[in-house]
Amino acid sequence: MAILIVAEHDNKVLQTATLSVLSAATELAQHTDDRELHLLIIGYECQSVVEIAQGIAGVSQILVSDHQIYQSPLAENIASLIVSAAQEQSSADYSHILTSASTSGKDYQPRVAALLDVAQISDIISIESADTFKRPIYAGKAIATVQSIDRIKVITVRSSVFMPVLLITGNKVPITVLNPQADSGKSTFINAALTQSSRPELTTAKVIVAGGRGMKNAENFKLLDTLADQLNGAVGASRAAVDAGFVANDLQIGQTGKIVAPDLYIAVGISGAIQHIAGISGSKVIVAINNDPDAPIFDIADYGLVADLFEVLPELTTVLKVKG
Repeated sequence: MAILIVAEHDNKVLQTATLSVLSAATELAQHTDDRELHLLIIGYECQSVVEIAQGIAGVSQILVSDHQIYQSPLAENIASLIVSAAQEQSSADYSHILTSASTSGKDYQPRVAALLDVAQISDIISIESADTFKRPIYAGKAIATVQSIDRIKVITVRSSVFMPVLLITGNKVPITVLNPQADSGKSTFINAALTQSSRPELTTAKVIVAGGRGMKNAENFKLLDTLADQLNGAVGASRAAVDAGFVANDLQIGQTGKIVAPDLYIAVGISGAIQHIAGISGSKVIVAINNDPDAPIFDIADYGLVADLFEVLPELTTVLKVKG
């Protein structure tokens, strides 16, 4: 038997989240007899992704379906192909199908589970055995241990919890080409409006500077931009700041936004609602700046500063600029 990992990419570059899912799959393999890890790449003109994937340590086979109907990640088409791969690769007999708990993964993986008539196990953060996993519930206030008796476990992985596997040079993983499935015709891609930024992507950033309602308006968020630039970090926001219209919702961090796990998370003017804490609990060091000493963010912060952020941020950026 083998473990199937569905790759996340943009038809050009393999996303780091997939390397983290492979790390989880490697750990899972240690609990089973499934020593083979197969990577499934679904896309269009995605040869560069395949070439990158051939350098992934531990992958024994790459399955590729490169066709125009997969140019856009329509969940119905992707799910159909995954199920086909799981059922028709007779030499593999997959025990687990894993992918990242990203927007795309959350979109197609439930369909995969439904088509295979099994339960889906969502957003795992720990692997206890081949059939038992841990996952956060109640916005991260509790951790549930779940067990599945299904023959195939369909799983999404919180990628920020697992360290990415390494890419190595000179590796040539065998490639198997899969025929595309027929277009389901159930959905149509209209367009995509993508934010262009020179800063790191939130889910992979090592440093994040995030603002909340305490920033008061969109103009004040430029203070965070300056600090983030000096730290080579990303800028994020709480839902309160997004709902207030200070920044776009693609910067939202939390239960209904992005789950992050940076080395350093600086929360500025963020009170610390439970939904926001759910998205930052994986951070290694949390620094909170807030003028309210009773703000809940201080309960989980490693370092806290009760002060006026509009005085602290200019001072902090000046000190960092002096230190280079």
